[in-house]
Amino acid sequence: MNDKTAGRRGGWRLRAAASGAAAAVLLGGCSAGASERAAEPDTKASDSPTPSPSASGQVAAEGEEPSATPSTTPFEADPDRVPGSRRKGATLAEAVVMRPQDWGAGFEAQPLARSAEGTVAALDEECRWQRRALPDGVLASLSLYSELPGTGKRGTIKVTASVTVHTTVLGADDQLSETLEEALRCPEQQVRADERIEKLMSVGTPRGMRGNNYADDSILETGVYLTGSGEAMYRWMVTRLGQVNVTVSLKGAEGYTVAELEQYMTRGTTTMLDRVRYELGGGEG
Repeated sequence: MNDKTAGRRGGWRLRAAASGAAAAVLLGGCSAGASERAAEPDTKASDSPTPSPSASGQVAAEGEEPSATPSTTPFEADPDRVPGSRRKGATLAEAVVMRPQDWGAGFEAQPLARSAEGTVAALDEECRWQRRALPDGVLASLSLYSELPGTGKRGTIKVTASVTVHTTVLGADDQLSETLEEALRCPEQQVRADERIEKLMSVGTPRGMRGNNYADDSILETGVYLTGSGEAMYRWMVTRLGQVNVTVSLKGAEGYTVAELEQYMTRGTTTMLDRVRYELGGGEG
């Protein structure tokens, strides 16, 4: 990432105060009724590159008001900034994705820190999560895996941040449509040989519905994450701005309240959406 890009990112003023509140309402409302996944199938991971300058992930910069009002009209990117090659798509994904330090104090990379280059997560016909080569219509897909190690009576929280860059808005929208159907097709999903997700429920929220004024479309999925005899809260949320989909998933742990865990879902989602806006320019309305 060049100095010009770093300078632009260093001058960010996150617009997440209002959009974060809306995302929190959606999370809270669906929790009572109701990936890339928090853990990923075993794959060989390459070393993470040196992190580029990034936003802190806080609701707003200290002393700053949100720089724009959330909109109910679709996001329109600056055509000159829309990636047209896999190299540029990968650069955008690297700029947007959450790194361990973005989640908050104490977070660190998981032993498997990032997804294999040139692959995307896919749910196969037997409801098992795999990584496959990028299909036509997808420029890049990147997942980074982070965790907050357990201390005292609190267990280890695991989070995944993913960014998928499509060649078209329609392609990104199709991914969300397929995602919404996956919980119906596979209410139980295998992550690893001894890890699975059950009791899955999902709800789609297009822009303008249920407080969604922060993304063109959004899907929230809830369930339980089973590891051996253990059970943990599971949340997964994918949101779309233009041709970019960003995903946050979380495997909870003992010692945390639902509200404490869902703040990380809100932070990850709003931070990456604001990064998409600033990288692609343009705006809503």
